[in-house]
Amino acid sequence: MRVLHVSPHPDDELVGAPATLMALRDAGHEVVNLAISLGRPADHDRRRAEVEEACRRARFGLIITEPPVAMSAADDRRAAEERVGWQVGMALDGADPPDLIVGPSPHDVHHAHELTGRAIRDALARRDAPPAWWMWAIWGDLPFPTVVTTFDDRRAQEITDALSAHEGEMARADHRVHVDARGRLTSVTAAEKVFGFGAPALTAERAEVVTEVVRQDGTWLLGAPRALDAASPLARPSARAVGAWLESPSARDLGGGPFD
Repeated sequence: MRVLHVSPHPDDELVGAPATLMALRDAGHEVVNLAISLGRPADHDRRRAEVEEACRRARFGLIITEPPVAMSAADDRRAAEERVGWQVGMALDGADPPDLIVGPSPHDVHHAHELTGRAIRDALARRDAPPAWWMWAIWGDLPFPTVVTTFDDRRAQEITDALSAHEGEMARADHRVHVDARGRLTSVTAAEKVFGFGAPALTAERAEVVTEVVRQDGTWLLGAPRALDAASPLARPSARAVGAWLESPSARDLGGGPFD
């Protein structure tokens, strides 16, 4: 299986759903990171080198959008969203299209994450039989997580080692702490969020969740709740339609955000 991870920023590939991607990689699936932007123009050379090294350490393939999409707060967000959609569409229509798309939720608070999520959503909606989409959240939350990945200290260290290649970003805001803390917290909350309140707790000390949606006959269906089976990661979706949520305006669209 070919997995395409769509990364708004360098380092999102190791913050959004790194344990899930690494589990898929270890099961023999090809994981390719599509780096959409390289941050501010003055940082392009540094961040290019960092994402190349990070993906080498993580053993992910890497495609860097050329030229990188400008999606900082002061940039043209509509133009950025169009370019991201075009890039994802090119991958979907290419000679070796992905079997699974992984990327940010369109409700992930950060403007670049949200426009990337909308671009993925719209690119998939324009295809007759698109692949499944697994969404992660960094700045927001996933109200409907469906797939839980448990992992151990060894995997956590592998994530930390790869994420450390993003030296400049870790010096600015150390997301290694974020990923470690989220993994421990999610191990407590994931079982009830995915399987229902009152479900037995997970036994693993670390976990990660994504929300799966599948487009069928013009309808967005929520994925079936399950623990990740990395060898056979796809499953028949549930009958629950979530288009109203997926296509709704984000909170920052309705009321603005602190970063605008």
